[in-house]
Amino acid sequence: MVAYEETPLISNSKVLRKSSKSTPSCNKYIGVAACVAFASVALLSFRDSNRIFLASTSHNNQTNKTSMWFPDDFIWGAATSAYQIEGGVSEGRRGPSIWDTFCMQSPDHCHGDTGNVTADHFHLWQQDVELMHSLGLKAYRFSISWSRILPTGTAEGIESGDHRFSMTKGINYDGVQFYNNIIDALIEKGIQPFVTLYHWDLPQALQDKYGGWESKQIIEDFAKYARICFQFFGDRVKYWITINEIWTIAIGGYEQGTKAPGFISEEQGGTGRPYVVAHNLLLAHSRAVDVYREEGYSNWYLHGSSNTKGMIGISNSGDYRFPLDFKSQADRSAANRAMEFQMGWLVRSSSFYSLTFIFQVSAEMVSTCADQTDPIWFGDYPESMKNILGKRLPSFTKDEKKLMRGSADFIGLNHYSSMMAAAPLNPSNYSGYWADQNVTLSDDPSWNKTYMGWNIVPSGGREMLVWLDKRYKHPLIFITENGMASDEPDMEHSLHDTSRQEYLHGYIRGFGQALKQGVNLGGYFAWSLMDNFEWEYGFSKRFGLVHVDYSSLTRLDE
Repeated sequence: MVAYEETPLISNSKVLRKSSKSTPSCNKYIGVAACVAFASVALLSFRDSNRIFLASTSHNNQTNKTSMWFPDDFIWGAATSAYQIEGGVSEGRRGPSIWDTFCMQSPDHCHGDTGNVTADHFHLWQQDVELMHSLGLKAYRFSISWSRILPTGTAEGIESGDHRFSMTKGINYDGVQFYNNIIDALIEKGIQPFVTLYHWDLPQALQDKYGGWESKQIIEDFAKYARICFQFFGDRVKYWITINEIWTIAIGGYEQGTKAPGFISEEQGGTGRPYVVAHNLLLAHSRAVDVYREEGYSNWYLHGSSNTKGMIGISNSGDYRFPLDFKSQADRSAANRAMEFQMGWLVRSSSFYSLTFIFQVSAEMVSTCADQTDPIWFGDYPESMKNILGKRLPSFTKDEKKLMRGSADFIGLNHYSSMMAAAPLNPSNYSGYWADQNVTLSDDPSWNKTYMGWNIVPSGGREMLVWLDKRYKHPLIFITENGMASDEPDMEHSLHDTSRQEYLHGYIRGFGQALKQGVNLGGYFAWSLMDNFEWEYGFSKRFGLVHVDYSSLTRLDE
């Protein structure tokens, strides 16, 4: 492992530097990064009251301890998604998804790869649960494939509060049993399941039937699907996530065309395609939460204390934006606007900057913060977005606002990177979502980058948490994704993955610092448990803590 020393916390500089005394010391088949994330934090931790000490091993195999503020009940886990690891796309009576279609449409999609087999979790799930147990995971976040439960996307005869599904037409009970087996195996090993209902793999049948997320018809179909999942799995699943990264679905799938279903937005006037899609996703989320709460499914959770209710939330991507010039009001406004067009659009972050910044926030910005709203917490979009987009941004009805407001028990944050934001010097010569922000984004040249080209800025992760905590008055937050792709040209690089080790160590430390500042952080999930199908990049990018040999499907553990 690698020992670290701490440096002053300045937002646009490195937070950690590598100690001069460092040598790999871990299970070579699992890889160094996996050991840092879980052996170091979960297995080799030393507890003192509600403080946790991150263990690191020096050159002479002596264990060092650096104080990390994680509570005893802090949840350590790793995450995956169905399409990225399962494979078995034509097995178990699963129906096709939009990602099956997207990857087959053109060799230019998905790096010429498909999710037909990927890590073959469909057949190797028992081995994978044993692997999680050996790594010391306390929780596992995974998604359910909508088209594996409902091959045509919906089922007949399901009404509100109807708990009699045994003869309902449309449910694939092979798929139900597959996820029942995984959940039961996790619980047997003492691993808490965190279940995501939707991680981008919409049934192709619904895309063909009415255009998928562009139609409001999908809202009730999603509610039916959610009801079925709550019915079959809710007695053992405490934590539910409705939808993963609405922003990525809307922008990647309906603006940039890089993700399924692969549409490129060409609009300038009228209601923008990605804004319609995000609007329907938000309404689908709120309906699923309504089903969970109002139909009594939050009381179904029986594992552990009988007095413990289930919880439901949403995971959104949140990259942090530092003003390029902290002294510039225009740049501070640009950074705020960029955040509103990502996190604020969907879980509405505020314009409040943490007081750990070098410059304090102006009274004008604090006032602006107080006036702004948010769909999930406050029932509406940010005022800045409404002012800029006008009629291109759909509006909520009075009843929809009521349904949206407070529709999450926790915030799931998927955080990978940060950038600098500035007010543009000239008008943009393009249209669409990125022009709507009216922000120029850039990198600090001192920042290192991942193999994806994303900036490594642990202080951004800390500030993202502080920001959410300030705005929403101390909500429960989970880091539902955090990780990196590193360059692994051969097995030697994969098994001595020090870059990922340093990334995880830096970000975990940054999140720990946010905890120390009072943020209500309940857990951390590394992305990803194992190498998998990385969407439009196919198998060319590896995010896994565990290396997967795609030719043999071997997980490199002893």
